[in-house]
Amino acid sequence: MNIQVGDVGHIIQLAIAPVFLLTGVCTNLMVLTNRLARIIDRSRVLEDRLDVGYSDVYLNELDVLYQRSHLINSSITLSTACGLLICLVIATLFLGDVTDISLDKYIAGMFVVAMIALIGSFCYLLREIFIASAAMRSHRHVRRPLK
Repeated sequence: MNIQVGDVGHIIQLAIAPVFLLTGVCTNLMVLTNRLARIIDRSRVLEDRLDVGYSDVYLNELDVLYQRSHLINSSITLSTACGLLICLVIATLFLGDVTDISLDKYIAGMFVVAMIALIGSFCYLLREIFIASAAMRSHRHVRRPLK
């Protein structure tokens, strides 16, 4: 097993696109964790307010926050799975070239599954955004002063 510098350069060229994709997935994960942190912070405030006094408004908002957190957690799980699969694609690219084993079908399969996971993650994120927007609009109507 004699690896030439040109071979390593070729492998690195092949791995560049998945590495950029991995950077995008990591950025997506940062957005998702920030949204989850805001949901958790808001739910803690509402739970503290509920300790002081019962209110249906707080309970309804908490229900929405729990639903949103579930969607964000699902999105984070899928994004993490996507990142893991992309890392496996990169490792398999190197392994296949070093060992001269044909791993093309495995690489393609893992990449397709990674894209499906990323699409699912974006779908969950979009659903969470729709719920957050709808909740914001409904609270605006509740808090509007009477004329």
